[in-house]
Amino acid sequence: MNSHVSPHRWLLLFGVWFLYGTFALVVTSIAPLVGVIESDLSLTHAAMGSIMGAWQLVYIFSAIPCGMLLDRLGPRVALTLGGLIIASSAMVRGIATSYVELLLAVMLFGLGGPIISAGAPKVIAGCFTGSSRGLAMGIYMTGPSLGGIVSLTLTHSFLLPFLGSWRHVMFLWSGTAAIAAITWLTISSLRSPEPPSQGESKRPQLEVMGKLIRQPAVILLLAMSVGVFMFNHGLNNWLPELLHTSGLTIVEAGYWAAIPTVIGLIGSLLIPRLATPGRRFYILIGLCLSAAGASLLLQFEAEPLMFSGLILQGIARSSLMTVLVLTLVELPGIGERYAGVASGMFFSAAEVGGMLGPLSIGFLYDLTHGFSASLYLLTSVTLLLAVAGFRLKHLAARSSDAV
Repeated sequence: MNSHVSPHRWLLLFGVWFLYGTFALVVTSIAPLVGVIESDLSLTHAAMGSIMGAWQLVYIFSAIPCGMLLDRLGPRVALTLGGLIIASSAMVRGIATSYVELLLAVMLFGLGGPIISAGAPKVIAGCFTGSSRGLAMGIYMTGPSLGGIVSLTLTHSFLLPFLGSWRHVMFLWSGTAAIAAITWLTISSLRSPEPPSQGESKRPQLEVMGKLIRQPAVILLLAMSVGVFMFNHGLNNWLPELLHTSGLTIVEAGYWAAIPTVIGLIGSLLIPRLATPGRRFYILIGLCLSAAGASLLLQFEAEPLMFSGLILQGIARSSLMTVLVLTLVELPGIGERYAGVASGMFFSAAEVGGMLGPLSIGFLYDLTHGFSASLYLLTSVTLLLAVAGFRLKHLAARSSDAV
């Protein structure tokens, strides 16, 4: 049965969704616990920022090899491995007793995360076409949104009082990630997703990368991914603390920090499906401007302005990455056969921003004793992204005409 019409593709989509949901649980696990962990391990904001950016540093170097591994092994084995590594990262965080141990535990995530990030688009590209592909990408991106909501809202209000320790919270997320990996292995074993591609995809991987990087649209798209991840990871990691310093209690900050995630959950279902080739770049530019507006409004302590900023952040974070990845895999000469390598290149570049985001915010906070400088930096970055969106539209059109 063709994978594009098989009902089993929805089970595969659920497996990817579950994996990406636990991905987000572990990614956001530290954000609501910043104060508790800093107090327990005697860390500064700058040290915590380096911990938050540690897995992205590993990710930069591991994403491309992981993309190659994905194309060689296929999604069933590779995604299972990625899920188990994520579970191990959360487990080791729970037993860390020093800065170095926690840093290494977070760095471990950088070996499993890129397999999930690159594998999800590959599974979707192999199972869905047309507008249903955009819908499927939007659906699996609700996984990390829900994971973030659970982590941000339940950590202080329920889990920490109930479990008694931030370490036990980490163990809970570790078990959840392991269950997701086993669930994916079971689902994908019923009928394997697309096997490793044949024919052209057997070309040497470095040759494939060289072919892709010669496309100006690919180069610009990779550069934009750096800015998108700098905005997303920077704010996602520091938002609870930013809101807490604006006058909210730690529990209130957790609930308010979940607002962008709730908005993103809705946006993930609507925006990618609307991002058809004819209007994709206008949507991309609009999302970049929403990000710029969010970083401006979060400067203010007035609750209506903060709330508006969180709404705009949710709109931006819901689909910026999804629309960029969708644009990448549909560029001429990429498609499903090179989706693994191309996605690996995307996330390798993007996580430069993913590392710089939380690291620079923590550094600038210690330097200026506030978040204003960091927010102004993010505003500048996102405005540049909007300008780059116009250029990407032109380059993508030229690439299509050349085919």
